[in-house]
Amino acid sequence: MPLFQTIQHNETTKILIWEITESLEELLDKVVLKEKTQLRLNGMKSQMHQRAFLSVRMLIQEMGFTDHDLHYDEFGKPYFYCQNYISITHSHNFAAIIISEETVGIDMELQREKILRIADKFTDYECSYLKPDSTLKYIKKLTVIWGAKEAIFKIRNEKGISFKDHIRVNSFSLKENQTQASLHFDDLIKDFEVHYKEIQSEVSEQKFTLVYAFEQ
Repeated sequence: MPLFQTIQHNETTKILIWEITESLEELLDKVVLKEKTQLRLNGMKSQMHQRAFLSVRMLIQEMGFTDHDLHYDEFGKPYFYCQNYISITHSHNFAAIIISEETVGIDMELQREKILRIADKFTDYECSYLKPDSTLKYIKKLTVIWGAKEAIFKIRNEKGISFKDHIRVNSFSLKENQTQASLHFDDLIKDFEVHYKEIQSEVSEQKFTLVYAFEQ
């Protein structure tokens, strides 16, 4: 499938989403990988993981970059040797990237009931406004919160950060698609602008939540 969706957030920030329908062979035919990347791909045991990995390369090609432009630091955080920041996510049959001149992080999650069972492991501050009155709405809100914390963690990428104890997502409405969050870690307090959007698969009709955050 071609590019699924493009979101132009502002003049210097773009999100690209790919719904993965191609076979591994089809994707391999469309990308050129440097040797280090090929070795990493060969070491992946899951073909779905391999296809998601290659779909990310398809996305950066859509933005005019190649695999040779994409690098990873010692903590696994992706970067380019230019003024653009990049963050990457994949979930099931979707892959997405955000490229910006601002410091950004992105996450995409399938909306599913499993999140209800683990909510107490990543929420604390948020319990003051979360109300499990509607199961579907509660799942959607929890998925936004998890995605926001994942996106913020990708930005800071520091050992010891706890989703539950250190990242706080402010109260929000599913209709507004924007909120604020903050990181309280050691002596550091950082604020973030968070955006979220529901994405529905054209193939499976499953619903996903896309979340991206800007460090302020």
